[in-house]
Amino acid sequence: MKTFEGKVTLVTGSAMGIGLACAEAFARAGATVIMADIQKPDEQAQKLTALGYKAVAYQCDVSDVNAVKEMIDWIVSNYGRLDAAHNNAGIQTPQRPMAEITDDEFDRTVAVDLKGVWNCMKHEIEQMLKQGAGTIVNTSSQGGVTAFQGQAAYISCKHGVIGMTRTAAMDYAARNIRINAVCPGVILTPMAKELIRRNPDLEKELVRDIPAGRLGKPEEIADAVLWLCSPSASFVHGHALLVDGGFTIH
Repeated sequence: MKTFEGKVTLVTGSAMGIGLACAEAFARAGATVIMADIQKPDEQAQKLTALGYKAVAYQCDVSDVNAVKEMIDWIVSNYGRLDAAHNNAGIQTPQRPMAEITDDEFDRTVAVDLKGVWNCMKHEIEQMLKQGAGTIVNTSSQGGVTAFQGQAAYISCKHGVIGMTRTAAMDYAARNIRINAVCPGVILTPMAKELIRRNPDLEKELVRDIPAGRLGKPEEIADAVLWLCSPSASFVHGHALLVDGGFTIH
C-alpha cells in the first residue's frame, strides 16, 4: 500500500536495527526517505534505490543543533517539504549502578537520547508550521514507562522523551501537527543478535518476562511508526505506544 506516495520522510539512526526497518518501510510505502545517521548510511540507501525505492543517505550528529538545522534546511531545499519524521537516533550507557556512571557518560547519553530528539523536533516543527501539517514519532522505550537496574542515564532520557512528546503534542495539535512516541520492548536487532550469540542463555532470560514469549522484530516497530504517521492515526496525539509483547502489562 502506497500510503506515503509523494511524501518526504526523515528517519534518524537509520543505519541499522529499528531505524533501518522504519526507513525501509517508509520507502516501500512510496515515500522519499532521508536516512540520517552519525555515519552516512550510503550502503543501506543504495540497496533501497537498487530496488526502485526513493532513499537518500545523510550524515548528521543529532546532538549538534546546527547540524540538525542544516539537515532540515537541506531536505526542504532539495525536496520542498518534510511530511513525517521518526526521531530514532539513540545510544545506551554501560550497564552499572547510577553512582558509577561517569559525568561524561551521562552527558553524552542526554546529548543524543534527549537533546537530540529536542533538536530534531524543534526544526521539524518549524518547517511543518510553515507548510501547515506534519507528523512526528519519537523513539522512547518500554523503559520510558518503567525502570531497569543499571540504566539510570538511558532510562531518564527515555522518560524525558515521552514528556517532551506529550507536551509538544499539546502545543501543536491545533496546528495540524501530530506528535507521538513509540516505546519498543526488547527487539531482535543486530546488536541483540550479537549479544545472544555470545551468551546463548541470554534470549531465554529476556523472553522470561515477555507474555508474547518471544523477542520483537524491528519490522514490528516499523509497522507501528508508519501507522502513527499515517492518516489512519489522524486523531492520535501525544500517545506513547508500547510495542513490547506485553512486558509492561505486569
